[in-house]
Amino acid sequence: MPQHDFRSPRLFVDAALASGETVALERNQSNYLGNVLRLAAGDTILAFNGRDGEWRAAIAGRKRPDSLVIGAQTREQDRLPDIAYVFAPLKHARLDYMVQKAVEMGASALRPVVTRFTQVSRVNSERMRANVIEAAEQCGILSLADVAEPVPLDRYLSQREARRLLVFCDEAAETADPLRALQSEPAEFPGIDVLIGPEGGFAEEERANLLRQPRILRLSLGPRILRADTAGVAALALVQAARGDWSGSGLIG
Repeated sequence: MPQHDFRSPRLFVDAALASGETVALERNQSNYLGNVLRLAAGDTILAFNGRDGEWRAAIAGRKRPDSLVIGAQTREQDRLPDIAYVFAPLKHARLDYMVQKAVEMGASALRPVVTRFTQVSRVNSERMRANVIEAAEQCGILSLADVAEPVPLDRYLSQREARRLLVFCDEAAETADPLRALQSEPAEFPGIDVLIGPEGGFAEEERANLLRQPRILRLSLGPRILRADTAGVAALALVQAARGDWSGSGLIG
């Protein structure tokens, strides 16, 4: 596991990062550093933007933090495994939790899909993006997961790249050993889409459409019925252990 500095605060900044550059802070960032963390001019933090790696940065400003002076790079930019988390959105706090945990588990993209039994009719994409950033700041992650706008499940299936492996987590599946099933899949695919449905399950026509997809692996997540947010963590852990950056095999992408 790479060595991280877990003691220094980390901040996402949407600006180019290079030694000697000065980056202006947004008002909420200034408030966070000055009033929440009680930091002042001369204190240092870690800054990242999802593109240029991680950098040591010194806080500047007379009365309150208003900018960062970028110093030395602490880590080069990395790349997440090509794992898209495809899910039926949940309500409020559980959606926040789901997004944060997907980021922690190393998903590179979040793809909300609307199914017949999806619990919510509207999704706050900006809130999802804020949760992605917050999770990345807290967990030492350098690459930010892409957040897509919600689309109907059938449209998503018609538009997705057919060569990608679709891991369909289905409580009706009979797979006895999902980890072995994932490990047994041929390696020739550019990425993995992990699909978690709503807690009401998929409608029969949705399940039939899923099973017609060209590159699909239908998995059970064990003998117990899991809540959707729990199922997402379990499925992503399986995929990372079998084919992602937990395995060290580099089989994705």
